[in-house]
Amino acid sequence: MINILVLCTGNSCRSQIAHGYLEHFSDSKKVKIYSAGVETHGVNPKAISIMKEVGIDISNHTSNNIDEYFDIPFDYVITVCDNAKERCPFFPSKAVKIHYNFPDPAKAIGTENEILNEFRTVREMIKDFCFDFIKVNNFLA
Repeated sequence: MINILVLCTGNSCRSQIAHGYLEHFSDSKKVKIYSAGVETHGVNPKAISIMKEVGIDISNHTSNNIDEYFDIPFDYVITVCDNAKERCPFFPSKAVKIHYNFPDPAKAIGTENEILNEFRTVREMIKDFCFDFIKVNNFLA
């Protein structure tokens, strides 16, 4: 089993979206996906909402702290924001580390519709990244 950790600052938006897409695209017999933050902020309701729009339910996800996963032998650790990459404590792992800094949709300002559109834009960026990662590594379902 390949263990993949997606890491962000608060494990509320970007890492949760990536977690949802990585599970969606990957073969669950080959891959186990985890997500965590260097802090925990709870799963953002807008992230849940925009993922439901594309048929992926992350409403049962929880916001977890990286400390909960020190005993799991990760094969890949994917950081999805610069802050998590910089603040990530030493992680005792031989995992391949991958980094991509996605914009934080939780910081979007404007009308409710403008904010949701920013969430959707980031969602699509994360979708493309996750699909490419799963495809390149031959983890497709």
